[in-house]
Amino acid sequence: MQAELISIGTELLLGEILDTNAQYLAARLPALGIDLFYTSKVGDNMDRLTEVIERAWGRSDLVLTTGGLGPTEDDLTREAIARVLGEESSVDPELERQLREFFAQRSATMPERNLKQAMLIPSSRAIPNPRGTAPGWWVERQGHIIVAMPGPPSEMQRMWEREVAPELERRTAGQRTVLVTRTLKTMGIGEGHVDELVSPLLKSTNPSIGVYARPDGVQLRIAAKASSREEAQRLMQPLEEEMRRILGDAVWGADDDTLESAIGDLLQRNHLTLATMESCTGGLLANTITNVPGSSAYFRSGLVAYNAETKIAWGVDPEIIAQYGAISAECARDMARAVRERLNADVGVGITGVAGPDPEEEKPPGTIHVGFDAAFTVPQHVSYQFAQGREAVKRRAVTTALALTRRVLLESKGHEPV
Repeated sequence: MQAELISIGTELLLGEILDTNAQYLAARLPALGIDLFYTSKVGDNMDRLTEVIERAWGRSDLVLTTGGLGPTEDDLTREAIARVLGEESSVDPELERQLREFFAQRSATMPERNLKQAMLIPSSRAIPNPRGTAPGWWVERQGHIIVAMPGPPSEMQRMWEREVAPELERRTAGQRTVLVTRTLKTMGIGEGHVDELVSPLLKSTNPSIGVYARPDGVQLRIAAKASSREEAQRLMQPLEEEMRRILGDAVWGADDDTLESAIGDLLQRNHLTLATMESCTGGLLANTITNVPGSSAYFRSGLVAYNAETKIAWGVDPEIIAQYGAISAECARDMARAVRERLNADVGVGITGVAGPDPEEEKPPGTIHVGFDAAFTVPQHVSYQFAQGREAVKRRAVTTALALTRRVLLESKGHEPV
């Protein structure tokens, strides 16, 4: 089955929002044995939208659209599909009842403009959307399918997972070749070195291997084609085991794992607690750590000390700041010590630096110092200079802090790898 994605909304063309829906769907089609050949973005214009849908209908077996199912005048997806197929829309009584009930349950009166969300054409059926007012459309005629889904990601993803993907899986079962991928995530060794280490495995064609540099390390993607997901996973397993043997502790996770969740697992496994003191990152490290569900089991707290006076107030040695400056490796190490002691944690991490864009205390923008302190090892630090914008520098500093924490914990006696 050949598929095409159409993302609908002028806000996408203006760069006001990112098209995460297309990324989400594109990543899930291969496992269904569906080939994606085209993607498009189009604004809220009837003529252009009709043109894009008509072209997709003519060349693709499956057309997936996201967006344009709202109640306003510029939500035109239903109307454009009806025009392409030459069919008339009409209000479906059951959909109207459900829509009015949706508003009544929230003690609100339904605007009559929302009635367009209860419309169908003869070739369509509604796809339930309990997270919003816009049902999807499943349109089928002459061997072609259009699936129209809402634009809000939470609504689209639920509709895809519960309604659309299971139906497509049933239809392609027994007549497909699926592509299944597995991504191993590494840290601490460069892309070229990783490529050299796994070079004997790169000749494999099914499964195949790709090596990619990412902000949180080097990733290796294993991809296998087979008649079923289970068979593809059986093909990949020996290759993954060999890659893990070769790369050892450099592998910190796989697929949807995050570095912060890997750190959390390592801390919990060793019954350790963590506290942070941040300057230039403004609490981003603490926010990242606490994005992991259950992080309260190991994360004590985080302090934001954005100037020298606050650092001293939270226990940083004023002599260190006087001698080395607030933006220094020595200060980062002492921030880690101070927060560990002040918050009674096993591990302390400190970050100081210049996020930019302007220099500070004659230190260039992008200067970052990360300190680590724990009772079971000597204080450590890493220092970098990142030639990027303010937001990117802050994120790189957080990734660097997590990487240092993982490395020291692995190197310390008695602490096993994730």
